[in-house]
Amino acid sequence: MSFTKVFLLFLSFVASVSALATPHVHRGLHHRALAGRVPVPAPAPVDLPSVPVRRRSNGKRCRPRSSSAPSFMVGTQSGQGTFYSTGLGACGITNKDSDYIAAVSHLLFDDYPGYGGANSNNNPICGRKVTASYKGKTVTVAITDRCEGCALDDLDFSPSAFQQLADPSLGRIDITWTWN
Repeated sequence: MSFTKVFLLFLSFVASVSALATPHVHRGLHHRALAGRVPVPAPAPVDLPSVPVRRRSNGKRCRPRSSSAPSFMVGTQSGQGTFYSTGLGACGITNKDSDYIAAVSHLLFDDYPGYGGANSNNNPICGRKVTASYKGKTVTVAITDRCEGCALDDLDFSPSAFQQLADPSLGRIDITWTWN
């Protein structure tokens, strides 16, 4: 055999051994069972308005601002609604598919005001309620989980909560939602 053939045979052997030695992780059916077949649009960048610096006048105390929430958390949000098989969520709560719960985007979960990132069970977003709407139907859910595949304004519902909005065969729907 020529050197080239031996070399290619050796590389093929190394690649095969490497593929067999690499651990294969199977997470099961969690997020995106049906929705994973539909391409997810790239999230639009969030433009936060610049806030002018206010200086304190001598002898007067500063008044607190009306809201410390970032602008993307105020008002009505528009995103995608999907559903997943529930279980132990990022908030440390074990849910059933019949519970009215939802997961928020990892972007929102990780940057939520008051969350330091150390223990997701202590995130202040856990237990917050939101009301979602789709074609005249509404459902109120508690936030108990974090969705890795969601865009900023998306919600991933439990099957029963999703079913209050639409037929599960749709898999992915355009929703609006607000904080309660």
